[in-house]
Amino acid sequence: MAGNLRRHFRQAIRETRIQMAMKIKWLWPHLLFAGFLLVCLLPDKIKGDSCTLYAVVLASALEIIAIVSGKRRVLRDLMFFMLALLIIWTLATSKFNLLLEFLFAPPGRVLRQFILDYQELIRHIVSSLGLILNGCALGLIAAIPLGLFIGYSARVGKTAMLISKFLSSIPPIVYIPYGVALLPTFRSVSVMVIFLATFWPVLSGTVAGVMYTEKKYLEVAKNLGCGKFRTLARVVLPSALPQIFTGCNQGLSVSFILLTSAEMIGARNGMGFYVNYFSDLGDYTRTMTGVFLIGIVISIVYLAVGRLQRYMLKWQI
Repeated sequence: MAGNLRRHFRQAIRETRIQMAMKIKWLWPHLLFAGFLLVCLLPDKIKGDSCTLYAVVLASALEIIAIVSGKRRVLRDLMFFMLALLIIWTLATSKFNLLLEFLFAPPGRVLRQFILDYQELIRHIVSSLGLILNGCALGLIAAIPLGLFIGYSARVGKTAMLISKFLSSIPPIVYIPYGVALLPTFRSVSVMVIFLATFWPVLSGTVAGVMYTEKKYLEVAKNLGCGKFRTLARVVLPSALPQIFTGCNQGLSVSFILLTSAEMIGARNGMGFYVNYFSDLGDYTRTMTGVFLIGIVISIVYLAVGRLQRYMLKWQI
């Protein structure tokens, strides 16, 4: 009897500790928000206006998101990270002036610059995303059907894998001189480079996915009287989708790197151009704005692609 009581008592203590830990984790974003408000009350040690009100508005928006997130742990943890970053950023810039004010603007100034330049920023976003969309779409349209037909033949597929590995190892940026010589505009050169950055990873992923399709599925399709095209569309393509998305994500990563680099060199529009133009002018508030803009846009694109991937691969769950 006494042993059972001790066991129940220990279990009750363990459950209480778990509940307390969960409550503390839930409270952390709100404690950080309160801490940020206290940090804002500290005197500024920089010469210019730190635009604290803009930072408070941003922190309040993050706090509201943390409140409405409910049991969405990932979203709440993200708000925790962003509030912590906001506190560290504010302390290192406007409050203690640990970083050069000329190079590192406080968060309020950067947020104000987002608001002041929002029309110009939207124009640059549309320009960059337009290039990415055109190049990636052409790469997918060319790579997926070709990969399906190549990979369907085991002999041809193995040879194609070797060729694609060799060609994909060549950085697409080295083709820029040929693009400049052969194509009429910077936009067409950019689309060509993004096309190459997307085509080879997607082609390799498609061929690999087709080759690794389980034979029993192909035999079932054959026994049901499915022709080659129907088998490719109904059996092989769904089976290869995980590898296709892997190649697509790889191509997307390289495409953004190449695009922003190219825009910083020879473009007149785009997010990379915005960063390079204002860094040359010594306006590092706008430079930081452009850097954060690139990070935000790329994160949103990856989130959208991830949601599409989960939707199209929900049969795997």
